[in-house]
Amino acid sequence: MRVSAKADYAIRAAVELASAGEWPVKGDRIAKAQGIPPNFLENILADLRNAGIVGSRRGAEGGYWLARPAGEVSLADVIRAVDGPLANVRGVRSDQLEYDGSAKVLGDVWIAVRASLRAVLEQVSLEDVARGDLPDHVRQLAADPDAWAPH
Repeated sequence: MRVSAKADYAIRAAVELASAGEWPVKGDRIAKAQGIPPNFLENILADLRNAGIVGSRRGAEGGYWLARPAGEVSLADVIRAVDGPLANVRGVRSDQLEYDGSAKVLGDVWIAVRASLRAVLEQVSLEDVARGDLPDHVRQLAADPDAWAPH
């Protein structure tokens, strides 16, 4: 899986909002805190707003905030809001693929890949990341030395 810059920035911006609590945060503050290009961030925040993850208000007292509790927003929610489905092949959802002949079971492989991604990304919330307290199964996966091997 490749995580796009847009998805990475979106998660970092949303975690910044989760850390800020209920008060509106200005876009330039998020951009500076996370090293995100401001113009790119505005587009990302618009996608998150359209998905109902972020709320916004203009003006001196305005800014952005999470529209739902941070514990109820998964990393998968954020990625889907800015990039669409978590896993696809050639732009097609893995459950819609069909293969013939010797590659027939390849569709099952792509479904398993999607399930693996979901097992992590749907179980980690913005609150988990903001607090630095990941679920046990995610910590265990990250602690495996093979997970760090560059292959």
